[in-house]
Amino acid sequence: MFFASCASCLLAATLAVSAPAAAQSATPGAASGARAASATQAMGTTSGAGASSADNADNAGSAGNADSAASLDNEFDARQKVLDQRTEENNYRYAVAEHDCYSKFFVNHCLGKARDSMRSVQADIRKEQLALDGEQRVQRARERDEQAALKRAQDEAGAPQRAADEARNAQAYEDKQRQHQLDQAQRAAEAPQRAANAQAYQQKQQQHALDQAQRGISPSQAAANTQAYDQKQDDFQRKLEQARQQGAQKAQERVEKQQSFEKKQADAAQHKADVEARQKQAAEKAEQKRQDQLKQQQQLEEQQKQQQQQQ
Repeated sequence: MFFASCASCLLAATLAVSAPAAAQSATPGAASGARAASATQAMGTTSGAGASSADNADNAGSAGNADSAASLDNEFDARQKVLDQRTEENNYRYAVAEHDCYSKFFVNHCLGKARDSMRSVQADIRKEQLALDGEQRVQRARERDEQAALKRAQDEAGAPQRAADEARNAQAYEDKQRQHQLDQAQRAAEAPQRAANAQAYQQKQQQHALDQAQRGISPSQAAANTQAYDQKQDDFQRKLEQARQQGAQKAQERVEKQQSFEKKQADAAQHKADVEARQKQAAEKAEQKRQDQLKQQQQLEEQQKQQQQQQ
Protein backbone atom coordinates (compact mmCIF):
# COMPACT_ATOMS: atom_id res chain seq x y z
CA MET A 1 0.00 0.00 0.00
CA PHE A 2 2.83 2.32 0.87
CA PHE A 3 4.66 1.53 -2.40
CA ALA A 4 1.45 2.08 -4.33
CA SER A 5 0.88 5.48 -2.75
CA CYS A 6 4.48 6.47 -3.45
CA ALA A 7 4.19 5.29 -7.03
CA SER A 8 0.98 7.27 -7.48
CA CYS A 9 2.62 10.40 -6.02
CA LEU A 10 5.64 10.00 -8.30
CA LEU A 11 3.43 9.36 -11.29
CA ALA A 12 1.41 12.50 -10.63
CA ALA A 13 4.54 14.57 -10.20
CA THR A 14 6.18 13.26 -13.36
CA LEU A 15 3.01 13.72 -15.38
CA ALA A 16 2.75 17.33 -14.19
CA VAL A 17 6.42 18.04 -15.01
CA SER A 18 6.79 16.06 -18.24
CA ALA A 19 3.48 16.73 -19.93
CA PRO A 20 5.09 19.03 -22.60
CA ALA A 21 7.96 16.58 -23.04
CA ALA A 22 5.64 13.67 -23.77
CA ALA A 23 4.90 15.01 -27.22
CA GLN A 24 8.60 15.38 -27.92
CA SER A 25 9.54 11.94 -26.60
CA ALA A 26 7.06 10.27 -28.92
CA THR A 27 8.86 11.06 -32.16
CA PRO A 28 12.45 11.46 -30.88
CA GLY A 29 12.08 8.19 -29.02
CA ALA A 30 11.48 6.44 -32.33
CA ALA A 31 14.03 8.50 -34.19
CA SER A 32 16.65 8.22 -31.47
CA GLY A 33 17.20 4.57 -32.28
CA ALA A 34 17.85 5.42 -35.93
CA ARG A 35 20.11 8.31 -34.98
CA ALA A 36 21.96 6.14 -32.49
CA ALA A 37 22.35 3.42 -35.11
CA SER A 38 23.56 5.90 -37.71
CA ALA A 39 25.88 7.53 -35.17
CA THR A 40 27.22 4.13 -34.14
CA GLN A 41 27.73 3.15 -37.76
CA ALA A 42 29.44 6.49 -38.48
CA MET A 43 31.64 6.05 -35.45
CA GLY A 44 32.40 2.54 -36.56
CA THR A 45 33.61 3.80 -39.90
CA THR A 46 35.43 6.77 -38.41
CA SER A 47 36.98 4.65 -35.68
CA GLY A 48 38.06 2.23 -38.39
CA ALA A 49 39.55 5.13 -40.27
CA GLY A 50 41.01 6.47 -37.03
CA ALA A 51 43.80 3.92 -37.06
CA SER A 52 44.78 4.91 -40.56
CA SER A 53 44.43 8.67 -39.89
CA ALA A 54 47.56 8.55 -37.73
CA ASP A 55 49.46 7.08 -40.68
CA ASN A 56 47.94 9.74 -42.93
CA ALA A 57 49.00 12.40 -40.44
CA ASP A 58 52.53 10.97 -40.39
CA ASN A 59 52.69 10.95 -44.19
CA ALA A 60 51.29 14.48 -44.33
CA GLY A 61 53.74 15.69 -41.71
CA SER A 62 56.73 14.08 -43.41
CA ALA A 63 55.69 15.45 -46.80
CA GLY A 64 54.91 18.89 -45.41
CA ASN A 65 51.88 19.27 -47.66
CA ALA A 66 49.42 21.98 -46.65
CA ASP A 67 46.54 20.28 -48.50
CA SER A 68 46.95 17.03 -46.58
CA ALA A 69 47.16 18.97 -43.32
CA ALA A 70 43.91 20.73 -44.21
CA SER A 71 42.27 17.39 -45.06
CA LEU A 72 43.37 16.00 -41.69
CA ASP A 73 41.89 19.02 -39.95
CA ASN A 74 38.63 18.44 -41.81
CA GLU A 75 38.68 14.76 -40.80
CA PHE A 76 39.27 15.70 -37.17
CA ASP A 77 36.39 18.15 -37.29
CA ALA A 78 34.07 15.53 -38.81
CA ARG A 79 35.00 12.98 -36.15
CA GLN A 80 34.54 15.57 -33.42
CA LYS A 81 31.08 16.40 -34.73
CA VAL A 82 30.15 12.71 -34.68
CA LEU A 83 31.35 12.41 -31.08
CA ASP A 84 29.43 15.53 -30.10
CA GLN A 85 26.30 14.16 -31.78
CA ARG A 86 26.68 10.82 -29.99
CA THR A 87 27.09 12.64 -26.68
CA GLU A 88 23.93 14.65 -27.27
CA GLU A 89 21.98 11.52 -28.27
CA ASN A 90 23.26 9.62 -25.21
CA ASN A 91 22.20 12.45 -22.92
CA TYR A 92 18.83 12.59 -24.66
CA ARG A 93 18.25 8.83 -24.32
CA TYR A 94 19.23 9.01 -20.65
CA ALA A 95 16.80 11.87 -20.05
CA VAL A 96 14.00 9.92 -21.79
CA ALA A 97 14.83 6.76 -19.84
CA GLU A 98 14.97 8.74 -16.58
CA HIS A 99 11.60 10.26 -17.38
CA ASP A 100 10.09 6.85 -18.14
CA CYS A 101 11.50 5.33 -14.96
CA TYR A 102 9.37 7.58 -12.78
CA SER A 103 6.27 5.93 -14.21
CA LYS A 104 7.47 2.43 -13.22
CA PHE A 105 7.22 0.65 -9.90
CA PHE A 106 10.94 -0.01 -9.32
CA VAL A 107 12.09 3.53 -9.93
CA ASN A 108 15.58 3.28 -8.44
CA HIS A 109 16.37 0.05 -10.23
CA CYS A 110 15.23 1.55 -13.53
CA LEU A 111 17.24 4.73 -12.92
CA GLY A 112 20.33 2.65 -12.10
CA LYS A 113 20.04 0.66 -15.33
CA ALA A 114 19.52 3.84 -17.36
CA ARG A 115 22.51 5.44 -15.63
CA ASP A 116 24.70 2.40 -16.26
CA SER A 117 23.73 2.32 -19.92
CA MET A 118 24.42 6.03 -20.24
CA ARG A 119 27.79 5.69 -18.50
CA SER A 120 28.78 2.74 -20.69
CA VAL A 121 28.11 4.70 -23.86
CA GLN A 122 29.77 7.74 -22.29
CA ALA A 123 32.88 5.67 -21.54
CA ASP A 124 33.08 4.53 -25.16
CA ILE A 125 32.68 8.09 -26.35
CA ARG A 126 35.31 9.21 -23.84
CA LYS A 127 37.74 6.55 -25.10
CA GLU A 128 37.27 7.66 -28.71
CA GLN A 129 37.52 11.31 -27.64
CA LEU A 130 40.85 10.63 -25.94
CA ALA A 131 42.10 8.84 -29.04
CA LEU A 132 40.99 11.76 -31.23
CA ASP A 133 42.61 14.28 -28.89
CA GLY A 134 45.82 12.27 -28.96
CA GLU A 135 45.88 12.21 -32.76
CA GLN A 136 45.23 15.94 -32.83
CA ARG A 137 48.07 16.57 -30.39
CA VAL A 138 50.38 14.45 -32.53
CA GLN A 139 49.31 16.34 -35.65
CA ARG A 140 49.79 19.72 -33.96
CA ALA A 141 53.21 18.64 -32.66
CA ARG A 142 54.16 17.47 -36.16
CA GLU A 143 53.01 20.79 -37.66
CA ARG A 144 54.98 22.68 -35.01
CA ASP A 145 58.07 20.61 -35.82
CA GLU A 146 57.62 21.26 -39.54
CA GLN A 147 57.19 24.99 -38.95
CA ALA A 148 60.25 24.99 -36.67
CA ALA A 149 62.28 23.10 -39.29
CA LEU A 150 61.12 25.48 -42.02
CA LYS A 151 61.99 28.47 -39.85
CA ARG A 152 65.41 27.00 -39.08
CA ALA A 153 66.02 26.45 -42.78
CA GLN A 154 64.98 30.02 -43.53
CA ASP A 155 67.17 31.30 -40.70
CA GLU A 156 70.13 29.30 -41.99
CA ALA A 157 69.53 30.54 -45.54
CA GLY A 158 69.31 34.16 -44.37
CA ALA A 159 72.21 33.88 -41.91
CA PRO A 160 74.89 35.26 -44.32
CA GLN A 161 72.75 38.24 -45.22
CA ARG A 162 71.92 38.91 -41.57
CA ALA A 163 75.60 38.62 -40.67
CA ALA A 164 76.50 41.08 -43.43
CA ASP A 165 73.74 43.44 -42.29
CA GLU A 166 74.84 43.18 -38.68
CA ALA A 167 78.46 43.82 -39.65
CA ARG A 168 77.44 46.82 -41.76
CA ASN A 169 75.23 48.15 -38.97
CA ALA A 170 78.00 47.63 -36.43
CA GLN A 171 80.49 49.46 -38.67
CA ALA A 172 78.02 52.30 -39.21
CA TYR A 173 77.42 52.49 -35.45
CA GLU A 174 81.15 52.61 -34.76
CA ASP A 175 81.59 55.33 -37.38
CA LYS A 176 78.79 57.34 -35.80
CA GLN A 177 80.32 56.87 -32.36
CA ARG A 178 83.73 58.03 -33.60
CA GLN A 179 82.18 61.02 -35.35
CA HIS A 180 80.22 61.82 -32.20
CA GLN A 181 83.40 61.66 -30.13
CA LEU A 182 85.18 63.90 -32.64
CA ASP A 183 82.29 66.38 -32.52
CA GLN A 184 82.32 66.37 -28.75
CA ALA A 185 86.07 66.89 -28.70
CA GLN A 186 85.74 69.74 -31.19
CA ARG A 187 82.95 71.35 -29.16
CA ALA A 188 85.01 70.93 -25.99
CA ALA A 189 87.99 72.57 -27.72
CA GLU A 190 85.81 75.42 -28.97
CA ALA A 191 84.04 75.89 -25.62
CA PRO A 192 86.60 78.38 -24.19
CA GLN A 193 86.44 80.47 -27.37
CA ARG A 194 82.64 80.44 -27.31
CA ALA A 195 82.66 81.43 -23.64
CA ALA A 196 85.14 84.23 -24.37
CA ASN A 197 83.03 85.45 -27.28
CA ALA A 198 79.88 85.40 -25.15
CA GLN A 199 81.66 87.27 -22.36
CA ALA A 200 83.03 89.84 -24.81
CA TYR A 201 79.56 90.31 -26.29
CA GLN A 202 78.05 90.82 -22.84
CA GLN A 203 80.78 93.30 -21.99
CA LYS A 204 80.10 95.20 -25.22
CA GLN A 205 76.40 95.27 -24.43
CA GLN A 206 77.08 96.52 -20.92
CA GLN A 207 79.51 99.16 -22.18
CA HIS A 208 77.03 100.22 -24.83
CA ALA A 209 74.31 100.52 -22.18
CA LEU A 210 76.64 102.57 -19.99
CA ASP A 211 77.55 104.85 -22.89
CA GLN A 212 73.92 105.43 -23.71
CA ALA A 213 73.13 106.11 -20.05
CA GLN A 214 75.98 108.62 -19.88
CA ARG A 215 74.74 110.37 -23.00
CA GLY A 216 71.27 110.51 -21.48
CA ILE A 217 69.66 108.31 -24.07
CA SER A 218 66.46 106.64 -22.93
CA PRO A 219 65.68 102.99 -23.76
CA SER A 220 63.05 104.06 -26.29
CA GLN A 221 65.55 106.43 -27.92
CA ALA A 222 68.13 103.66 -27.90
CA ALA A 223 65.64 101.36 -29.61
CA ALA A 224 64.88 104.07 -32.16
CA ASN A 225 68.61 104.59 -32.74
CA THR A 226 69.09 100.89 -33.15
CA GLN A 227 66.23 100.74 -35.64
CA ALA A 228 67.66 103.72 -37.53
CA TYR A 229 71.07 102.08 -37.53
CA ASP A 230 69.59 98.86 -38.85
CA GLN A 231 67.73 100.84 -41.51
CA LYS A 232 70.97 102.54 -42.52
CA GLN A 233 72.70 99.19 -42.68
CA ASP A 234 69.91 97.84 -44.85
CA ASP A 235 70.12 100.89 -47.12
CA PHE A 236 73.88 100.52 -47.30
CA GLN A 237 73.60 96.85 -48.13
CA ARG A 238 70.98 97.62 -50.78
CA LYS A 239 73.13 100.35 -52.32
CA LEU A 240 76.16 98.08 -52.12
CA GLU A 241 74.23 95.37 -53.93
CA GLN A 242 73.08 97.87 -56.56
CA ALA A 243 76.68 99.05 -56.99
CA ARG A 244 77.80 95.47 -57.38
CA GLN A 245 75.14 94.85 -59.98
CA GLN A 246 76.06 98.04 -61.83
CA GLY A 247 79.77 97.15 -61.65
CA ALA A 248 79.02 93.70 -63.03
CA GLN A 249 76.93 95.24 -65.81
CA LYS A 250 79.66 97.76 -66.67
CA ALA A 251 82.27 95.00 -66.62
CA GLN A 252 80.10 93.06 -69.05
CA GLU A 253 79.78 96.13 -71.24
CA ARG A 254 83.57 96.61 -71.16
CA VAL A 255 84.07 93.02 -72.18
CA GLU A 256 81.60 93.43 -75.02
CA LYS A 257 83.30 96.68 -76.14
CA GLN A 258 86.71 95.01 -75.99
CA GLN A 259 85.41 92.15 -78.08
CA SER A 260 83.89 94.61 -80.55
CA PHE A 261 87.17 96.58 -80.74
CA GLU A 262 89.19 93.43 -81.29
CA LYS A 263 86.79 92.40 -84.03
CA LYS A 264 87.16 95.80 -85.69
CA GLN A 265 90.96 95.55 -85.41
CA ALA A 266 90.87 92.12 -86.97
CA ASP A 267 88.60 93.38 -89.77
CA ALA A 268 90.91 96.38 -90.37
CA ALA A 269 93.99 94.13 -90.49
CA GLN A 270 92.22 91.83 -92.92
CA HIS A 271 91.19 94.83 -95.06
CA LYS A 272 94.76 96.14 -95.06
CA ALA A 273 96.08 92.74 -96.07
CA ASP A 274 93.50 92.57 -98.88
CA VAL A 275 94.47 96.07 -100.12
CA GLU A 276 98.17 95.25 -100.06
CA ALA A 277 97.51 92.03 -101.92
CA ARG A 278 95.51 93.89 -104.57
CA GLN A 279 98.22 96.58 -104.82
CA LYS A 280 100.86 93.92 -105.24
CA GLN A 281 98.83 92.23 -107.95
CA ALA A 282 98.38 95.60 -109.72
CA ALA A 283 102.14 96.33 -109.53
CA GLU A 284 102.94 92.90 -110.91
CA LYS A 285 100.47 93.44 -113.75
CA ALA A 286 101.97 96.90 -114.51
CA GLU A 287 105.50 95.46 -114.50
CA GLN A 288 104.41 92.66 -116.79
CA LYS A 289 102.79 95.16 -119.13
CA ARG A 290 105.96 97.29 -119.16
CA GLN A 291 108.07 94.25 -119.94
CA ASP A 292 105.71 93.36 -122.76
CA GLN A 293 105.94 96.88 -124.17
CA LEU A 294 109.75 96.78 -123.99
CA LYS A 295 109.80 93.50 -125.82
CA GLN A 296 107.47 94.84 -128.48
CA GLN A 297 109.66 97.94 -128.90
CA GLN A 298 112.82 95.85 -129.17
CA GLN A 299 111.17 93.64 -131.73
CA LEU A 300 110.08 96.69 -133.68
CA GLU A 301 113.60 98.17 -133.60
CA GLU A 302 115.07 94.89 -134.77
CA GLN A 303 112.56 94.76 -137.63
CA GLN A 304 113.49 98.33 -138.62
CA LYS A 305 117.24 97.44 -138.53
CA GLN A 306 116.63 94.43 -140.74
CA GLN A 307 114.67 96.51 -143.22
CA GLN A 308 117.45 99.12 -143.34
CA GLN A 309 120.05 96.44 -143.94
CA GLN A 310 118.01 94.93 -146.74
CA GLN A 311 117.79 98.30 -148.48
